[in-house]
Amino acid sequence: MSKIVILGAGISGHVAASHLRRKLSKQHEVIVVSPNSNYQWIPSNIWVGIGRMKSEKILFPLAPLYKRKGIGYKQAKAISFFPEGDKNEEKPYVLAEYIIGDKKGQHEKVTYDYLINATGPKLNFEATEGLIPGQNKTYSVCTYTHADHAWEGLSEVIQQMKQGKKAKILIGTGHAKATCQGAAFEYILNVEQELRKHKVRDMAEVTWISNEYQLGDFGMDGMLLSYKGMTLKSHEMVEMIFEDRDIKWILGAGVNKVKDGIAYYENLDGEIKGEVYDFAMLIPAFSGHGFKAYDKNENDITEKLFKGFMIVDADYTPKPYEEWSVRDWPETYQNPSYRNIFAPGIAFAPPHAISKPRKSKNETPIFPSPPRTGMPSGITAKLVADNIIDSIKNGKESLHHKGSLGNMGAACIASAGFGMTKGSGVSITTYPIVPDYEKYPKTQGRKLSKTFGEIGLAGHWLKLALHHAFIYKAKMKPLWWLIPE
Repeated sequence: MSKIVILGAGISGHVAASHLRRKLSKQHEVIVVSPNSNYQWIPSNIWVGIGRMKSEKILFPLAPLYKRKGIGYKQAKAISFFPEGDKNEEKPYVLAEYIIGDKKGQHEKVTYDYLINATGPKLNFEATEGLIPGQNKTYSVCTYTHADHAWEGLSEVIQQMKQGKKAKILIGTGHAKATCQGAAFEYILNVEQELRKHKVRDMAEVTWISNEYQLGDFGMDGMLLSYKGMTLKSHEMVEMIFEDRDIKWILGAGVNKVKDGIAYYENLDGEIKGEVYDFAMLIPAFSGHGFKAYDKNENDITEKLFKGFMIVDADYTPKPYEEWSVRDWPETYQNPSYRNIFAPGIAFAPPHAISKPRKSKNETPIFPSPPRTGMPSGITAKLVADNIIDSIKNGKESLHHKGSLGNMGAACIASAGFGMTKGSGVSITTYPIVPDYEKYPKTQGRKLSKTFGEIGLAGHWLKLALHHAFIYKAKMKPLWWLIPE
């Protein structure tokens, strides 16, 4: 009998647990350890943040579902890793701390045969002074509670505009190395459309602020894409979208402090500037959770497992940006020191930036970190689960399932307003996520037939259909596995 422990119940953790439980017999244990009591479909937080969807529509409780499906569940947070066990415990384990109920504050050694670290990122708000959701007129849509709060703040500003007060709205990234520009991009389009619906668009100045060097970089070094029979650069497409909606932009901005309705930032010229706002939604930096790891003699071996995020089968050799290769990226998400530990999704440490690293004249790094959310999180979680399943069934290590971000595509559908007849969407697909300049030298590292953009109502319909499909899939309803990641 094998025991598989999954840390985290977000997209990666939940996908891995679902496939493991479906494909392994009940003699094998599948246990999820997560501090969260609910599963949430994060992409729909955007609609919660504009008041067009209630948060209860994007979440459901984990405990009842896991009980029905035969998945063990502990509402606890991982604290430290003991991949060799210790003097009193021969099996490897994770030390977890319960966060609710009679066991609150108690620690437990959760032993495992296989461990999947799907803890995702720490939302590192404290890396930017004053960037606290709900304070200093700043908000977030990273969780459903944040999104609920964001709508409260936005709704209040909209009411003030209806009473004749003009407002400045600022949306983008809240740290010099923040990622997830796509979520902020979608939110600013939805907010802009919401202002139109409330007939106050003429009362608002809407501004995009980002650490990107160019619009449409999205942490992927931008892209060359097909658009209505033309070949277009992603920054040209986003410029067109922003200009059409009268959205201003500030680029190459590393926000380092927010206070009293002013976002202070450093630009690539080394200048310190401030942008005034009445409402801001700024994506924080993502970081690892600061886990520690110990060997059986309780010596600190954290460097064997973590570089901020978890070390996997990537090439972490330091090298200039110009010398990195698409082959540096991991394929199995297996830790090289402890081969029964895996880290799909955001939990793995990327080997290097995808967008060109840039520094200000003051030597401050200002550029996006690599994105790993959404489709890549689900795809990598499934391939990790499939490799563990094969290894258990074959009685020996099997790593036939592989998927590098250098040979993996992704689709991003950014709604630009909510409504079956008046909604809109910006659909962008890219292949591969990490550009392969050797294979596709003339198209900026991407295959043009699989990298394209579309704008229109159909994009919104698709986004809404995916919301319902992935909630259905996450609830593990009949034939859920037929819906791709």
